Amino acid sequence: MKLIRIIIIFFFILTPNVFANIENEFNQWKNQFKDKALSNDISETTINLVINNLKFLPKVIEYDRFQPEFYEDTKTYISKRASKSKVKNGLMFYSENKDLISDVEKKFNIEKELLLALMGIETNFGKYVGKMDILSSLATLSFDKRRSEFFTNELLILLKLIDKNKIEYQTLYGSWAGAFGFFSIYAINNRKLCNRF
Repeated sequence: MKLIRIIIIFFFILTPNVFANIENEFNQWKNQFKDKALSNDISETTINLVINNLKFLPKVIEYDRFQPEFYEDTKTYISKRASKSKVKNGLMFYSENKDLISDVEKKFNIEKELLLALMGIETNFGKYVGKMDILSSLATLSFDKRRSEFFTNELLILLKLIDKNKIEYQTLYGSWAGAFGFFSIYAINNRKLCNRF
């Protein structure tokens, strides 16, 4: 796996023309995506504000191709992500947010244990939310052919939230795949969890 990663890195370093071509293709994609956003009832104001500033992020493609779930054995993967300390933090987080977590469980019919496990793995219960430009990350993954449909939909949802003033686009920093903080729309709408961290 390391060899493949090295090859991809050298590919981007040694072939600036390829990167320039990708940039041109990405700019063409942005123009096409503007039409898609308009047809999904996103305002021109939001489209011009956000889409013109999107950037192709090669690192996102690298992360996408080398997710630990693909190459780590189960024991290694779990040992890196589950510990007594994380369980303790999860129980403390739950006790401090019991009412809201129960509301989310009822409203969206998702077991609180699963919700907490995902929050622990993805953000360490809100302590790590990532530093990447989420809009550009989603745009890069939408532009990429591997899972374009999924990430196009994710980007459209985020643009709708921006358009409806549910979230400020300047604050959207998170993981390479677009995750940011607490992933519940309920939390975004109520702003209780989001404002805590």
